[in-house]
Amino acid sequence: MTPQDYCQQRTRDSGSSFYYAFNFLPDIKRRGMMALYAFCREVDDVADEIEDQQEALQQIQQWRDEIHAVFHAEPKHAVGKELQWACQHFAWDEELFYELMDGMLTDISCKPFIKASDLSLYCYRVAGVVGLLSIEVFGYQHRQSRQFASSLGEALQLTNILRDIPEDMQRERIYLPQHIRAQYHVSDQDLYEGKMTPEIQSLLHHYEQKAEQAYQQALSSLPLEDRMSLRPSIIMAAIYHAQFQNMKSFDFDVWQHSGRISSWQKIRIAWRMWRYEKKYARSQDAQRYPLKWDVT
Repeated sequence: MTPQDYCQQRTRDSGSSFYYAFNFLPDIKRRGMMALYAFCREVDDVADEIEDQQEALQQIQQWRDEIHAVFHAEPKHAVGKELQWACQHFAWDEELFYELMDGMLTDISCKPFIKASDLSLYCYRVAGVVGLLSIEVFGYQHRQSRQFASSLGEALQLTNILRDIPEDMQRERIYLPQHIRAQYHVSDQDLYEGKMTPEIQSLLHHYEQKAEQAYQQALSSLPLEDRMSLRPSIIMAAIYHAQFQNMKSFDFDVWQHSGRISSWQKIRIAWRMWRYEKKYARSQDAQRYPLKWDVT
């Protein structure tokens, strides 16, 4: 299996929403995004699947060494080799890969989030950074598109956090900061029990608003001149926003309902959004085809 085949299979088997957006890319860009996503899956699996903390830390260090080799020497891993190929085509910042791995170290350490700024930094490292790397593949002209990528990364990560609260609790991870939970009188034990008390509902609605603000910030910060090139980001956002809307429909009681949507729904959303954005590209009429996450 070639490094390219490995990354493609790693991305396809993940079942991620991102895979459906990648399919609309030209070959070189699709290959670059699958290399990036395969790397994200590798380090994320270290954080999520390896229970021995010391072993997990050692593996993250090995990936740090591999990224150094990608930019300065000869990588050994299939993903590293494919990333090195991608670096010849896309202007990736080496430091962003280390930022992403610092986010994984937060997961491995299970260090509690105390302040709102702890969550903001985490969202930037594990999602905003991926957005910044992704737009280098998609292509952009306006510097403001970096703000779009960061805001969208925050929105997607907050969606993940709200969706995965029960699963994260099993790993002894609570991403909702202690200071904010204290304001709503929600303890660790309350989240473990998973009963939708008025206090928990108020806390989740607080982060519902935070996520919605991030989605809206992304919408407002995308420059028109980059809308066509960043179409894959728009498709990914539409799929995630559909999951977000799904959770709103059951008032974020993720202990009783799944926030996930089916693969068929993801394909349908991706196709509709692609057609909508293609109509915009032909007409260049932003009033008739305004940028939005839901085109149903």
